[in-house]
Amino acid sequence: MATRQNSSSGKPKSPRIQVVLPEELCLRLTALAEDESRTVSNMAKVLIQQGVQRYEQGGDRQVAPRADAHQSSTEQLRNALESKQTGRLRGAPRRVRLHRPN
Repeated sequence: MATRQNSSSGKPKSPRIQVVLPEELCLRLTALAEDESRTVSNMAKVLIQQGVQRYEQGGDRQVAPRADAHQSSTEQLRNALESKQTGRLRGAPRRVRLHRPN
């Protein structure tokens, strides 16, 4: 769900969302924004608006091909690590002692 913040005057700001993009897609978005003299976030807003309109009109309702086949090995590794559950640490962290060479 989008988060809504208040400005310093107390007036509510527009809703915000947080998105994580692969580096390649971020570079492409940045290039598009520079071509149109926009900020990256404004360009993302415009593209999201266009995509939502197209989706609502029925243009994007077909099944998309699996993206897993085209993921880079870095993205596959990242996804695998992020999907693992984290375990709780046992006990307090141990103090590390560094020995100076003589």
